[in-house]
Amino acid sequence: MSESETRQTEVIPQWKQDEVDKLVDFVESYESVGVVGVAGIPSRQLQAMRRELHGSAQVRMSRNTLVNRALDQVDDGFEELKEYVAGQVALIGTNDNPFALYKELEASKTPAPINAGEVAPNDIVIPEGDTGVDPGPFVGELQQVGASARIMDGSIKVTEDSHVLSAGEEVSEELSNVLAELGIEPKEVGLDLRGVFSEGVLFEPDELAIDVDEYRADIQSAVAAATNLSVNAVYPTTQTAPTLIAKATGEAKAVGLFANIESPDFMPELISKADAQLRALAANIDDEEALPEELRGVSAQSAEPAAEDESTDEEEAEAEADEAEADDTDDDEGDEAGDALGSLF
Repeated sequence: MSESETRQTEVIPQWKQDEVDKLVDFVESYESVGVVGVAGIPSRQLQAMRRELHGSAQVRMSRNTLVNRALDQVDDGFEELKEYVAGQVALIGTNDNPFALYKELEASKTPAPINAGEVAPNDIVIPEGDTGVDPGPFVGELQQVGASARIMDGSIKVTEDSHVLSAGEEVSEELSNVLAELGIEPKEVGLDLRGVFSEGVLFEPDELAIDVDEYRADIQSAVAAATNLSVNAVYPTTQTAPTLIAKATGEAKAVGLFANIESPDFMPELISKADAQLRALAANIDDEEALPEELRGVSAQSAEPAAEDESTDEEEAEAEADEAEADDTDDDEGDEAGDALGSLF
């Protein structure tokens, strides 16, 4: 029997088993369970974070070996979280979805000073401007870490934005002291989500770091494209049926008006159309004696209503007549208007 197999068969102390049981209950109590890194977080700040999460998520700390044992006992895929259980970590449980959990944890992070020996999480830049520090040795310290600094107007000033360290490089003691003096806090402190298991799926941070606004815009664009495709393909759905019916109604009405179909639904428009054509023709007849009294005086320049109390349909018809005059109605339209004039008389 190997040493590892021997250890697995050993009886663990009761307090450890009790702790494992509590961890199992914790994991089984939430829809989403993850592993968060807590390294570098001061105890007081960690407690404050746990209070802020109260009601939406809960953090549970324990020994890594006991956490791994609990994840094995729960099984159901939770054992996949074991790969993230290394260093200073804790379990976090929530009934919210993993995306909301990640967003909440990222929002709860706060700026913090960086210590000597730590790795810079991003590029560190000392900004241009007055440091507020009186002339003295500090100007040399700034220059030593790579900042462009000089004494001006009785104060130490950084003359331009100075890139002093790249992401991934180790912070020296000199740079740490300079940043602390300037009040620059180049890192963020908070619960660092390493992985979360939810509804049978394991998520990592890069999968959860989405731009909500961009995601919403993409969905809206996709819905619009799908709706457009459905309408153009005349594929009825609950969402597109009203649009398809309205489109079909409009097209049927256009055909009816073009074909002069005498339907009760088209009569107001047909009458307006005939009236407009009639007035257009009357405006081009020089002999007013050949016109009925109500059409006398209609000119090519103006075919306005004779009275203010005429209906809306009449106003629209006269507007169409004006437009017809400007377009110099062709012979076919004149013939059609002549037929309409003959039918009225």
